[in-house]
Amino acid sequence: MIDHIVLVKFGETTTQEQLQEVVDRFKALRPHLTGIVDIQAGINFSEKNKGYQVVLSVRFEDRAALEAYGPNPEHQAVAAYIREVGREDSLIVDIEI
Repeated sequence: MIDHIVLVKFGETTTQEQLQEVVDRFKALRPHLTGIVDIQAGINFSEKNKGYQVVLSVRFEDRAALEAYGPNPEHQAVAAYIREVGREDSLIVDIEI
């Protein structure tokens, strides 16, 4: 299995409502993706967050499912919304478990 974890940092103009919308749209991806074991998303409340406000996590069955995820149109629509509401930076971690 593969854990794909994304931390997203947004600009100062991004609202809490927009952050929650990112979380909601990401969670809604589940039925549109194949090879998904689990999908999680939430607003980061850690005091050590280094400015990364949103955490997105997907557990895939295998690397093939991860590779299919990137170009998936539904995923691309969520990624476009993230950019639209002020994404400044993101960190991505993929680990085999």
